[in-house]
Amino acid sequence: MTPDTILKDTQQSMVKAVDYLKNELRGVRTGRASTALVEFIKVNYYGSFTDLKAIAAISVPEPTQLLIKPFDNGAMSEIRKAIETSDLGLNPMVDGKQIRINIPALSGDRRKQLAGHVKKVGEEAKVTLRNARRDGNKHADQLAKAPGAHIPEDEIETLKTEVQDLLKKYETEVDKLVADKTKEVMEV
Repeated sequence: MTPDTILKDTQQSMVKAVDYLKNELRGVRTGRASTALVEFIKVNYYGSFTDLKAIAAISVPEPTQLLIKPFDNGAMSEIRKAIETSDLGLNPMVDGKQIRINIPALSGDRRKQLAGHVKKVGEEAKVTLRNARRDGNKHADQLAKAPGAHIPEDEIETLKTEVQDLLKKYETEVDKLVADKTKEVMEV
């Protein structure tokens, strides 16, 4: 391994952590309807758990309503059941060959709970970022001790500094994402 590959691998791990956070935050409920709210609900579709977006068309006909049209009408009851058992607090209504979900306004307590959840997810992302830093530093130390590798000590220290700078950059991005989503959740 070279210092460049260690840095690149560390950065890739951190980018994946931030991308995962973005996907998680898209699914956090705010006061208005969003397809991201239900896209990743797991539905028991003929014995295998499948994302809702893979077995149904999801749309937003009104700002406070979601419309789900299953590709297979036989999955209707399983979709309804999956939405009811998700912890989103939604009440799906079967309307012919589609399911309507009215998004109720959030109460103040529920907004605070969701804001707390957003912060928790953000902290988990930061832990993942710090683990990537730890792994990068561990690889740098192994590189310094590797037999036959003649890498100067100052180059190893520079690598560790660059890994730390990456961590700061991505932690700042996580903080901004969490702050924006918290503001969105608390908005009435």
